[in-house]
Amino acid sequence: MSITIHSTAIVDDGAQIGEGSRIWHWTHISSGAKIGRDCTFGQNVFVGNRVVVGHNCKVQNNVSIYDNVTLEDDVFCGPSMVFTNVYNPRSAVSRKDEYRNTLVKRGVTIGANATIVCGTTLGEYSFVAAGAVINKDVKPYALMVGVPAKQVGWMSQFGERLSLPLTGDAEFVCPHSGMTYQLRDGQCGIRT
Repeated sequence: MSITIHSTAIVDDGAQIGEGSRIWHWTHISSGAKIGRDCTFGQNVFVGNRVVVGHNCKVQNNVSIYDNVTLEDDVFCGPSMVFTNVYNPRSAVSRKDEYRNTLVKRGVTIGANATIVCGTTLGEYSFVAAGAVINKDVKPYALMVGVPAKQVGWMSQFGERLSLPLTGDAEFVCPHSGMTYQLRDGQCGIRT
């Protein structure tokens, strides 16, 4: 297995890229970036120095992953979605020492043109709809929509909406995977 790097891409010396990863047209990977196996970076992607990307992540066209962002395994970043790293930017004020950490946990999907405000954590397998703006932490398996984003439901690991209420106690079997999801005390997870 090898790494595919398009001739127009720039990969700075020192960048760590896992086997099977593909880096496409006009993408720039900075020297301090750490990228896992089997990742795909579409056209015109930027990956900063203090970025960690897990295995099997898919980053679509026109996405910039700035310093202090961590993507765990199996994260999908839709086209033109945005990560910020400064909470209150001003052109005349340097805030490079004020970057806030952003953590995107395993299996998260972020839709096209969504914005993830720095300092937030997106829980496992949460799903951020296209155009949504995340400005607070997101629960695992939560479906988030709107500006600012609000939770409107729950999503399965398979990427299908679960027929569960937002609150209370309930169970639902995913028709695609057969997994049973359990809602208890406002948290969704797989019944073990």
